[in-house]
Amino acid sequence: MSFLTLNIFRSFSSSSVMNLALKNVTVVGGGLMGSGIAQVAAQTGHNVTLVEVSQPLLDKATSNIKKSLERVAKKKFNDKAQDSEKFMKETLDRLKTTTSPSDSVKEADIVIEAIVENIKVKHDLFKALDQAAPKSTIFASNTSSLSIAEIASVTNRKDRFGGLHFFNPVPVMKLLEVIRTSETSDDTYNKMMEFGKELGKQTITCKDTPGFVVNRLLVPYMGEAVRMLERGDATARDIDIAMKLGAGYPMGPFELLDYVGLDTTLFILDGWHEKYPENPLFKPSEMLKKLVSEGKLGMKSGEGFYKHKK
Repeated sequence: MSFLTLNIFRSFSSSSVMNLALKNVTVVGGGLMGSGIAQVAAQTGHNVTLVEVSQPLLDKATSNIKKSLERVAKKKFNDKAQDSEKFMKETLDRLKTTTSPSDSVKEADIVIEAIVENIKVKHDLFKALDQAAPKSTIFASNTSSLSIAEIASVTNRKDRFGGLHFFNPVPVMKLLEVIRTSETSDDTYNKMMEFGKELGKQTITCKDTPGFVVNRLLVPYMGEAVRMLERGDATARDIDIAMKLGAGYPMGPFELLDYVGLDTTLFILDGWHEKYPENPLFKPSEMLKKLVSEGKLGMKSGEGFYKHKK
């Protein structure tokens, strides 16, 4: 949910690849975010193990990664077929898949979780991984809305736990938010920052606050746009045009809501409102709740604030 759209292509010499501080990467979750993280890590010289709950989901994730890599290779190497094939082969050779989370972390330097935004499910996962992974392994969550400290609370490595919040689509978006809790050690933080740079990302640091930097500003902004529409201050179309032409944003708030998903935005606001009921910016609007209840979720459902071709 960021506005940055820079491409990342970073080459590594054989010596720099050998010196990667966090060379063996486990990514748990093969959805849009997880497969993107796995792809970028593999194409920047890391050994990657991608974990999903079933083989069909792994096959789907692998297929999506291959398609994405083909687009990268085409842009990076133009018509140089031999270089393109070499890039594809070397990247995919560094990618393994498994349905066993515990087996996947036995040699991991870092584990990145990119599963459903449900604290109980995350707790169950990290409790199991904490038992299986070496004590030196760093754990990180790609959560966009939950507390890193709360996720880490079930583990015995709170000093080796932080947040790595990537943005969609991961192979394209340049930003990486690195989140440290009050217990994250300096060594863990420094290694996560360096890891982000190895991936070709621009890293920024944030404390463990709701939404970190981007979503903390972006989600209330979208919520306020909906409240403007509810009050009849302006139409959705005019508000979008105003923010694009007046503020220079590439998308207006309603276009962005439809792109992100109305249900995703409502889920974030509901969670924040439950935890911080005194903050009026976190209160979900009735219009947003109504649209979600009607199944109007945005682009993925064909209709949100606008109608979309599926």
